[in-house]
Amino acid sequence: MKALSTADYIVFLFYFVLIVGYGFWIYNRKKKESTSSNDYFLAEGSLTWWAIGASLIASNISAEQFIGMSGSGFKMGLAIATYEWMAAVSLIVVAVFFIPVYLKNKIFTMPQFLNRRYNGTVAMIMAVFWLLLYVVVNLTSILYLGALAISSISGFDLNLCMVFLAFFSIMITLGGMKVIGYTDVIQVFFLILGGLATTYLALNLVADQFGGSGIVDGFNLMTTHAGDHFEMIFDKTNSNYADLPGLSVLIGGMIIINLNYWGCNQYITQRALGADLKTARGGILFASFLKLLMPIIVVLPGIAAYVLHQQGGFQTEMLQGGELNPDRAYPVLLNLLPAGLKGLSFAALTAAIVASLAGKANSIATIFTLDIYKQKLNVGASEQKLVKVGKITVLAAMVIAILIAPFMGIDKKGGFQFIQEFTGFLSPGIFAMFILGFFWKKTTSNAALFGMIGGFAFSVFFKFLPGFMDLSFLYDWGFAVPNAEGIYEIPFIDRMGFVFLICVTGMFFISVKESRKGVSPNGLEVDTSMFKVSPGFTVGALIVTAVIAALYTFFW
Repeated sequence: MKALSTADYIVFLFYFVLIVGYGFWIYNRKKKESTSSNDYFLAEGSLTWWAIGASLIASNISAEQFIGMSGSGFKMGLAIATYEWMAAVSLIVVAVFFIPVYLKNKIFTMPQFLNRRYNGTVAMIMAVFWLLLYVVVNLTSILYLGALAISSISGFDLNLCMVFLAFFSIMITLGGMKVIGYTDVIQVFFLILGGLATTYLALNLVADQFGGSGIVDGFNLMTTHAGDHFEMIFDKTNSNYADLPGLSVLIGGMIIINLNYWGCNQYITQRALGADLKTARGGILFASFLKLLMPIIVVLPGIAAYVLHQQGGFQTEMLQGGELNPDRAYPVLLNLLPAGLKGLSFAALTAAIVASLAGKANSIATIFTLDIYKQKLNVGASEQKLVKVGKITVLAAMVIAILIAPFMGIDKKGGFQFIQEFTGFLSPGIFAMFILGFFWKKTTSNAALFGMIGGFAFSVFFKFLPGFMDLSFLYDWGFAVPNAEGIYEIPFIDRMGFVFLICVTGMFFISVKESRKGVSPNGLEVDTSMFKVSPGFTVGALIVTAVIAALYTFFW
């Protein structure tokens, strides 16, 4: 089970040589074009629409999607796909309304936006926060969970897997964003091909289990034998309602989660910030189409594993520490693949992890170099110096991640979930800062500070509110459900929605009060003509929206 055959090693070696070789070719081909820091960090003018779209997806999909979303598919079913399908809609919103503002105002980093729109204090606080978050939480989590997944499939030593992933990622990252962007195209190819191979196997196994044949039979049998796993919207009596609270996954907190992630996140928006508007929008629309495919790759295998487990399969393999662990679903299926295909899927998982690590490391280097080093430590630094500092930052971040990862408790089921929830404590406030900063010129710096600090404070307040107040009266409204101890809690996604509304309201009143005192906030260059889209983009956006509407209608 925990071994790769010779054919698997050959497939994986081919993938490794292809990625590294192509990366060196891109680097050597384009290194003479520009030596500026913007070219290194943003690949200014170098990335095509298909490279931007592929890079967005490659950076987004990692071990937590393959392992975690398949585990959620096992536990709660297709409903978890809302993170992917609603992201497709959010990407279109970002392409139409967010990206034009960034490009028109020549914004290259998120702290730069906050500095120009508000002031240096707001920008520096967020730059330090994002830097710590990306290194200590995100980079470390991706590295450790990725190594854990690869180790469980291949049998290689965990620490060796971490070092290999870090080394592989560094080789790509040191080439700058243009190398990351173009190698991500190949990464996405392996990611989708290998992911589809696992899905194909899973559906065939279900068909064989019930005497059918082929993936169509397998899918139909899954809908028959696990009908409750094909519901997109849960009611409040569903045991998974606390994770996906009813309509909030369409019109509530899920909007904040997705728009904040895809529109206000250096790690993601960086791919489009070096392009012209037409290219950036084309790339984001391409990513939106790819998002429609992701549940097939990361959710359906988990549902298939659930059906097989219900029929008596994988009884031992799904256990961890004597208890059923849904996150075992994907590695268990991967281990059943035949020689060669297992190597392909192994390469797909590695591609997802390496692409995410490289993208995250580049964003860390960009924020530290352009928003901290250049602004505070060496204001007059040359372009060559900035690029050098960026490369040193990449190496330092990876070393720190390798050293601290084993001590973070990331492998514990509750630990990583807590970290994700902690980062979500700031998302409503950050999104409120950005959205009002974009579209309401009267928003002041003090209002932004309220959104940042108040957003976190109110998130913590709502988190611990059930400890000293009975919230059962909110049950009829669907805003509170009992946990395992019978205590009524507000679902995390709803908490984010409430905090966002509080932040926007507070920022509005603070800004209005300060404007009456003569405070004149910094505005951005925004006009309605920026938001006009081409006919081709309109058609693509309508197709994506129609497909998602059809999916929700069918699986409601």
